[in-house]
Amino acid sequence: MRSVAVIGTGQTMHASRRDDVSQPELVREAAAAALLDAELAPRDVDAVLLSNMELFEGRAFPELWVGEGAFGAGKPCLKVATGGTSGTSAGIAAFHQVASGMFDVVLVVGFEKHSEGHTQTGMALTDPLWDRSVASGAVGNFALSISEYMAERGVSERQAAMVAVKARKNAANNPHAHLKNARVSIEDVLASRMLAHPVRLLDMCPQSDGACAIVVASGDVAKRRCARPAWVRAAVTRHDRPYLGDLDRRLATMRTLRDAAHTAYRQAAIGDPLRDLDVAEIYEPVSYAELAWYEALGLCQDGEAGRLIEEGVTSMQGALPVNPSGGVLSTNPVGASGVIRIAEAALQIHGRAGARQVADARTALATGYGVYAWADVVVLAGAP
Repeated sequence: MRSVAVIGTGQTMHASRRDDVSQPELVREAAAAALLDAELAPRDVDAVLLSNMELFEGRAFPELWVGEGAFGAGKPCLKVATGGTSGTSAGIAAFHQVASGMFDVVLVVGFEKHSEGHTQTGMALTDPLWDRSVASGAVGNFALSISEYMAERGVSERQAAMVAVKARKNAANNPHAHLKNARVSIEDVLASRMLAHPVRLLDMCPQSDGACAIVVASGDVAKRRCARPAWVRAAVTRHDRPYLGDLDRRLATMRTLRDAAHTAYRQAAIGDPLRDLDVAEIYEPVSYAELAWYEALGLCQDGEAGRLIEEGVTSMQGALPVNPSGGVLSTNPVGASGVIRIAEAALQIHGRAGARQVADARTALATGYGVYAWADVVVLAGAP
């Protein structure tokens, strides 16, 4: 298998509505920015991968009519849709395509225009008996899992509010982020409208319009084209059973993320993730999820996630900054959210993250999460 690296990234401005562009035009913004960053032309791209949850917009086969916006005309072009993990799954697919020798350069573009569809309706297209918890929408099924997690691990609403505050303050340093509020307080989060106990409005991610792209290249191309490539040291995906009712204590257990992380750490020679990682971009669609992911990713023992956020371990000044970009809590075009995690991790390795740069970042973690407890884990590093 050949070495693989991310050599370019590009994002649109993310917002609740991007009425100024069509979906192909939105995709073109991110794709063009990534190629410019990698100093490549469209002719240098061998294949295109798109990630999008077409159910949310209600339009089928987006790869057939959006692919051209990603410079996919006349090239192999396919779509990956695995729920919230769509973007990270597309990135992992590109890594394997390049590592296998099938292609030298693959452009990955994730996108979503929630404003042109209805996410709740998309989630309601499920089995009326077995998937009733999903049909209630993301908030409803998260609320149940969070209640179980709080009861088992002792996490408090205030600790979750601290995660939400960290995210929005970090997003204030990210020019692409949807929600930016450096002045938001814990009290603001706790006073925000209750959606489904214990989840409040400011605990949840937004629905965003936006796109993000990464350029994945073989080792030879990366060395020629990029001064500091973000080398792929590990890329692992795990999917679980399709019925949420079959998953015991889903948020507390999160066995897919635990297993994916264990495998990725072994591949990347990471013994202690809190010590060996320099920065992490993790997929947290709700504040409580970030706390659960601390435990599942081995950043602390089960039941200690609240301590991590209280002690500032995951702040920008802490031992392991988590989500310098503001995370999914600040920007969430679902088909692009996983690509954003990889792109932001790569930016840290490239040393080009601007005001959200973590000093001397050499090893970065990126994760993806899907509603059925799907999980992706990617480790990027400054050396192959």
